[in-house]
Amino acid sequence: MAGQREKASHAVLVDDERVRVTRWDFAPGAETGWHRHGMDYVITTLTPCSFLLELPGDETVRNDLEAGVCYRRSEGVEHNVINAGDRPMAFVEVELK
Repeated sequence: MAGQREKASHAVLVDDERVRVTRWDFAPGAETGWHRHGMDYVITTLTPCSFLLELPGDETVRNDLEAGVCYRRSEGVEHNVINAGDRPMAFVEVELK
């Protein structure tokens, strides 16, 4: 049940007039909680990541990525990100203002 999951931890590393850079760390099973992205963003995985994405309409998507992979998404994405793996995972998110 989503309400019983541990929350992922995050630390804002840079927040200026152009970007916000945040490091996210997840224990196995931890989640971000539901959120909507207000800016375009780029993710870079720091560790292998086993993403389980809960999407609107009860849809889920599983993505397993190696460390060092980058991808970009546009403003407006709404989801809950869960570590579906059995190891801690971490990534850096760069939001473009």
